[in-house]
Amino acid sequence: MGRIGGLLGLSPNGFVLLLGLAFILVPRATHAWSKEGHIMTCQIAQALLEPEAKEAVQNLLPSRVNGDLSALCTWPDQIRHWYKYRWTSPLHFIDTPDNECTFDYSRDCRDQRGVEDMCVAGAIKNFTSQLLHYQDGTSDRQYNLTEALLFLSHFMGDIHQPMHCGFTSDLGGNTVALRWFKRKSNLHHVWDSDIIREAAKQFYDKDMDLLQEDIVANYTHGVWSDDISSYASESINIACKWGYKDVEADDTLGDDYFNSRMPIVMKRIAQGGVRLAMILNRVFADNEEEMATPT
Repeated sequence: MGRIGGLLGLSPNGFVLLLGLAFILVPRATHAWSKEGHIMTCQIAQALLEPEAKEAVQNLLPSRVNGDLSALCTWPDQIRHWYKYRWTSPLHFIDTPDNECTFDYSRDCRDQRGVEDMCVAGAIKNFTSQLLHYQDGTSDRQYNLTEALLFLSHFMGDIHQPMHCGFTSDLGGNTVALRWFKRKSNLHHVWDSDIIREAAKQFYDKDMDLLQEDIVANYTHGVWSDDISSYASESINIACKWGYKDVEADDTLGDDYFNSRMPIVMKRIAQGGVRLAMILNRVFADNEEEMATPT
């Protein structure tokens, strides 16, 4: 076993709920896992796809990426501030009440204007429901399923990043300025990318492929899946217990923080990948009885 500790297996629980999305939203100054984190999540997921799901993913991806889902897993971050996609900006995160350390869908999954279902948990449910229409055939599709696949894949990474379910007043740690070893950063950025890149630097000679191999080596053989609300609940619990704990503005975070939090970050990347694979395998299964029905 490599540097990263063993990972917890979870039992499956199907879900699908069709949710509406709204427009005219206020962007939030945050990104999700670093590019490396999203790529690893999607690569882990793709390696676990069953034949039907693998074929569907390849059919939905543009030919230029040769069936590689990870090549476009950062696309939703790249387009979130374009006029056409500005409405997607609030879908990357959840703002939870300060120090509550809980997630309540009806309370927390709404944008700054109060529009319901506008958070990363709502987005995952919505785009999962859209992908169920893949079985309808191209002539009957009412959604852009390529975009739905890319949004779902990206948001499954986002919801597993604990600070994407962080406190409202500090925008998930974005306004908690501090130092990461010798350079300026903020608490959100530490969890998005600093820990990942420091792990690659300290233990893998900056080789992200080796880091990912170590994550994969720590898989259990169980099925990792659960309902979307629990993903967010996991994240805010981790944010409280490991993200915010013992951190104040202008602190300098170093080896103690890195060594204790790094295994958690890697586990969340792996969980996001395995759970994404389980969703896609269910959505694209040939046997319709295996899929939940959208409501």
